[in-house]
Amino acid sequence: MKKLLLSASLVLLSTLVFAQNKDSLMIKKISDDVMQNGTAYKNLRVLCKQVGPRLSGSPQAQKAVEQTAKIMKEMGADTVYLQECMVPHWVRGKKEETKLIYANGTSKVLKAVALGNSIATPAAGITAPVIEVKSFAELEQLGRKVVEGKIVFFNYPMNSLFINTFRAYGDAIGYRVAGPSIAAKYGAKAIVIRSLASNPDDHPHTGVTVYADSLPKIPALALSTNDAEFLSRELKKKMVTKLFVRTSCQMLPDAKSYNVVGEIRGTDFPDEIITVGGHLDSWDLAEGAHDDGTGCVQSMEVIRIFRSLGIKPRRTIRAVMFMNEENGGHGGDKYAELAKASDKKFIFALESDAGGFTPRGLAFSGTQAQKAKIWQWQTLFEPYGVESFVEGGGEADIEALQPLGTVVAGLLPDSQRYFDVHHAETDVLEAVSPRELNLGAINMAGIIYLISEYGL
Repeated sequence: MKKLLLSASLVLLSTLVFAQNKDSLMIKKISDDVMQNGTAYKNLRVLCKQVGPRLSGSPQAQKAVEQTAKIMKEMGADTVYLQECMVPHWVRGKKEETKLIYANGTSKVLKAVALGNSIATPAAGITAPVIEVKSFAELEQLGRKVVEGKIVFFNYPMNSLFINTFRAYGDAIGYRVAGPSIAAKYGAKAIVIRSLASNPDDHPHTGVTVYADSLPKIPALALSTNDAEFLSRELKKKMVTKLFVRTSCQMLPDAKSYNVVGEIRGTDFPDEIITVGGHLDSWDLAEGAHDDGTGCVQSMEVIRIFRSLGIKPRRTIRAVMFMNEENGGHGGDKYAELAKASDKKFIFALESDAGGFTPRGLAFSGTQAQKAKIWQWQTLFEPYGVESFVEGGGEADIEALQPLGTVVAGLLPDSQRYFDVHHAETDVLEAVSPRELNLGAINMAGIIYLISEYGL
């Protein structure tokens, strides 16, 4: 009996080693092809330089839909189609004006931008005393008696002690998202926040804010980190009397837009769907290179790789360019809605939405059995920069697939430089390394290949 068990174990081990060698060779082929023939950076140039900023509802967003559909057709996708969705249409308007006014009547211009979805100030702007707070708890302690009629300055920095900058971002994001409504609760006339940026710079970072329906809506802006520090120092000198802010942003009626889907049909299990994607929209301050042009072109590159190498996936692969992640999430919601209504099985979804920097890991959310199967492949990715598979995958556009039993995953690039460019005017093509971008595409195509071959 022991000999039989030993013999069976050896056969199983031999089979596993053979499969690992076969898969290792395929991922090496993928890597060689991308490094020699990759088109991700070329396609990113199209998004950044020919299309530009792609805020939902804008003409540029529609142009991005048309361009990416064209690219995936040229790559040889079996079919390319659009999924219609209605999206918010917010426009920034004229350049914002922000300045602090000293007691002696002089003033100092500050660098600031309106937060996404913010309402505008009156045409003449708002001039009011400014009060600095470091937390919501401090604001509550001051109360309406102190806050009413003032502009609240939320000076809450991203925590430098958190080595993973996404953890620091998650810790600070509440002041951007909920700050206007919470300040309005105490009678504030407007807010300015310290930009969510890891390092000191002169570039204010925008991002979505969300108003509570039960509270007044007040204008909201973000200061550059350098000017936030400057304002804080000046307030301590007791020389500043007021802050002036003027914005002209506007929320227009919802606009029709689309997710763009490029599909390669599976040979053996065509009704098992593997999704790989990024979000096509971007903020309006720059080209949206890292956020999230890189994720889009990496996902499209998966289509090109499979066609270039003649790989016939056993399961259907969809490269999806999601619309409206930045200020609404309607594209991801539409994709999940259509998935739930279909008779197909959505087994896996991977999104790249953390920048085009060197990949360090892949994160997965699923059952223990699903993750155990995935974990056995980890060593195959170590030669290409991915040193760890971790818990907790799933970006905003794909998280709604989880109730369907879908394993959701995210590419984890090095995070240290991402918040230098995130939602700022610095998020341009020149900030992206073609080599780092290609490494992300290699790892994404590799995990897609394995799941296509072996399922979950």
